[in-house]
Amino acid sequence: MTRSLAALPKAHLHLHFTGSLRIATLRELADKHGLRLPAALLQDWPPTLRATDERGWFRFQRLYDTARACVRDEADMRRIVREAAEDDASEGSRWLEIQVDPTSYAPFVGGITPAIEIVLDEAAVATAATGTQVGVIVAASRIRHPLDARTLARLAGQYAGDGPGTVVAFGLSNDERRGDTAQFERAFQIAARAGLASVPHAGELLGPSHVQDALDHLAPDRLGHGVRAAEDPALLAALVRRGVTLEVCPASNVALGVYDELSQVPLRQLLEAGASIALGADDPLLFGSRLLAQYESARRDHGLADEQLAELARGSIRGSRAPEGLRTELLAGVDSWLAATSSP
Repeated sequence: MTRSLAALPKAHLHLHFTGSLRIATLRELADKHGLRLPAALLQDWPPTLRATDERGWFRFQRLYDTARACVRDEADMRRIVREAAEDDASEGSRWLEIQVDPTSYAPFVGGITPAIEIVLDEAAVATAATGTQVGVIVAASRIRHPLDARTLARLAGQYAGDGPGTVVAFGLSNDERRGDTAQFERAFQIAARAGLASVPHAGELLGPSHVQDALDHLAPDRLGHGVRAAEDPALLAALVRRGVTLEVCPASNVALGVYDELSQVPLRQLLEAGASIALGADDPLLFGSRLLAQYESARRDHGLADEQLAELARGSIRGSRAPEGLRTELLAGVDSWLAATSSP
């Protein structure tokens, strides 16, 4: 028996705002605003990427910035949130935490406060429309000054909550090789005082030492990626002891050149070490696959049985900032999926 992975209740904890765009939507937005897209976002999509060197990262970032430049008004921003919720709902995700840096969209809507309020308002609307509840992660960028991160942490704290349409966590994204992790510690302390989860990126393009830096300075509840911790058994054991959830994004790992094949992502190794794992799609716009494909890869490329796939779903739910009642409901749904004697 092969159970339907789309029917498996799950949470989605690693999805970037612009990166969540449907490719068709991006093309429509470009037409709407009279902007030209490169071939890599037209006939050559999904693009061939490799970000393990500076030139490769520059190409990835240039494509991302090109897409972000097509998001130019409130309607565009609302459409992104709504379609992300719709796509998650179709794939069995009942809780989505979408990650946004409002700085990028502030010039078009009157500032960072209106930008985050648009996202939050549409998160509440999309929750009601799709049945997938949507929380928001505010993320600072490693390539900007740490004082900017503090500003965003204070802004995020003003909208902190534990349900859809609220800010549930604070993150740190962009090129791991940029900036000094320790300099962002103050921003994460501000966010923590407001009750926000700490969800920085670490351990994809850089190895175990960068994961350790995040542990030392940012007190993470989850790590965006964290997959390179598999290279250091002692570090991995520390993550397990501390209950840090790893947001593993296999399509990202392969597209950016961290691993050559999906089968090389150390998913089974992390599971066998006892790590809590939440699969994520990261940037479907550039990587060409959404959340369900990550679960399909776990089954196909790693030979995970349904019991292990159910544990991945549980890890996403337990690691989420979903309301307690929803987590209880979703965990019960995973048990029911696993107990089914025929494919749902």
